Formats: sequence, C-alpha cells, structure tokens
Amino acid sequence: MSMKIRLARGGSKKRPFYRIVAADSRMPRDGRYIEKLGVYAPLLPKDSEDRVKMNVERVQYWLDQGAQPTDRVQRMLEAAGVREKTERSNPNKGTPGKKAQARVQEKADKAAAAAEAANAPAEDAPADDATAE
Repeated sequence: MSMKIRLARGGSKKRPFYRIVAADSRMPRDGRYIEKLGVYAPLLPKDSEDRVKMNVERVQYWLDQGAQPTDRVQRMLEAAGVREKTERSNPNKGTPGKKAQARVQEKADKAAAAAEAANAPAEDAPADDATAE
C-alpha cells in the first residue's frame, strides 16, 4: 500500500481549508484517509501561527513508515524543521514572459533613439561654436 501525506480540501467555494492527512495514494483527494495529521488555512495571514498546524510526532511516524509527502506538504515540513530543505531547480522562474520582454525591448529602443537624438545636436553645437570663433 503506497502511502501519501497530502492535503484534503474542505471548506466552501472560494473559501479553501485543508486537512493534512495520511492516505492511501489510490484514494480520491478528498476521500477516505487513514489519519488526520493537521490543518492548513491558506486564508489566514502568512505570519499567523494558526495557518499551519500539524502533529509533528505523527507526521514523523508516517514518514518513518515510508509515506511520501506531496510537494506542498514537503514545503510545510521544511518550514517546520521536520525535513531538511531540498534544492529545487526552476530555471525559467526569473525570466519574464514574451510581452514583458517586448515591452523592455521597446523601452530600450526608445531610450537609445532619444540618447542618439540628444547626442547628435550636442556634437553639432560645439562644432558650430568652433567655426564661429
């Protein structure tokens, strides 16, 4: 039996509330679970102590039994200090989208054109002063 530590959604529409549960991986997301390990209330402020509550001893027990946490639960366990932080690779995270890149390029082109227009008369002006003397 493949065990998972995952989130089971509750709450009403647009008001999510999650239970952190140990469940068989073949069961539905909100379906039958073996044990409730904690709760997660995403609508609470991030610095609130009530946002994530979990029974760390029971979570550790299930991890020792071979249960695999989902990515979101893994992050919560890392924040709680139960698991060591893992390095995640997302190379595209910092790159802007196509429209944003086009806006940046357009802005750079306008700035270059304005700088060139400003430099061209400035170079001509000292030359006119030199010929006038």
